[in-house]
Amino acid sequence: MIKDSIDEIKNDLRSKRDALMMAHQKLNEDSNSWNQAIIALSLTTGLIEAIKMKLDLNGAGWALLPIILSSITAACSSLIKFRNFSQRQETLIQASANLTSVLNKARNHKSLDDELLTEYNIALEKLETSIYPTERKVFLKQSHKNLLEILKQETKYFNLINQANAGEVIEFSDDSSMSSEEQLDETKHPPRSTLDIIQEEVQTEEELINTI
Repeated sequence: MIKDSIDEIKNDLRSKRDALMMAHQKLNEDSNSWNQAIIALSLTTGLIEAIKMKLDLNGAGWALLPIILSSITAACSSLIKFRNFSQRQETLIQASANLTSVLNKARNHKSLDDELLTEYNIALEKLETSIYPTERKVFLKQSHKNLLEILKQETKYFNLINQANAGEVIEFSDDSSMSSEEQLDETKHPPRSTLDIIQEEVQTEEELINTI
């Protein structure tokens, strides 16, 4: 799809930048899981060796168990090197930083010019070479959904601000945003508009004047 306006460029850069960050997050989680598995296997191997020494266990099974665990640990380490988590993460970070830089420039432009368009195309090239097409499809879908949810929440937030400034009563449809005590207090004491509060203050002042 051709992007021929500055707003389309900014939206496209945001979605693709977020997709790369999601891909990096997934890689980081996978890398952490493998490293945690290696730590757990190493600690288990050491624990078994200590138990063997303390209890003087010399059976064939006890002798083979540490060897098996050590072999599994070595296999996991080799697999981590084979999948090259660190290099792939670094590539994603660089591509994401490039997209963020172009996005910042686009936000400071009021219209699309040739220089910005060139930098945009270069950023897209780095994006396309940093992640496989099938993975890009998955994370772009997640990114689009996430940005739409953010936009929906921001629209709801600003509408509530406008209602509050207009003195309207704000009703929260999301019960999870309020504690049970707050919900009970709202039931006993319904929220009042700004106009009701002002009228009450004026009435109080008039009563004080009449008393004097």
